[in-house]
Amino acid sequence: MDDRPPRLASGFTEAEHSTGLLLWQVTNRWQAAQRAALKPHELTHVQFVLLASLAWLQADGPVTQRQLADHAATDPMMTSQVLRALEARGLVHRPPHPQDRRARALAVTDEGRALADRAVVAVESCDSAFFAALGADVGAFTRALRTLGRS
Repeated sequence: MDDRPPRLASGFTEAEHSTGLLLWQVTNRWQAAQRAALKPHELTHVQFVLLASLAWLQADGPVTQRQLADHAATDPMMTSQVLRALEARGLVHRPPHPQDRRARALAVTDEGRALADRAVVAVESCDSAFFAALGADVGAFTRALRTLGRS
């Protein structure tokens, strides 16, 4: 007689066949690697993403908080909180929006730009090492992620 409880009522016979579980596991490992890569720069991963995204976007003109949150796919309220932390560190500021006198734009300070430029090297190196196991399939994986990102 088996006293073990029944398995989860899953459609999978093996847990490692679940795409969602695998994505969860890989994401957690990747985030841990990114945290380690960003630690010397004293940035959290979300701080880096918003700082780097802002530096990227502002090359095309003034950036609003909504544009930044949409680009980074972050929650607007969390984006606001992280921006306040970056602003307190002198990495971003909110100058008047040149086309809308009632609004503020977001901009990276010179110190923020220098930090983003240093940190992106660490992040991209971390990504290269992490995804190296995919070998020649990394391009297909990136395209698949782009597809999922659009859905």
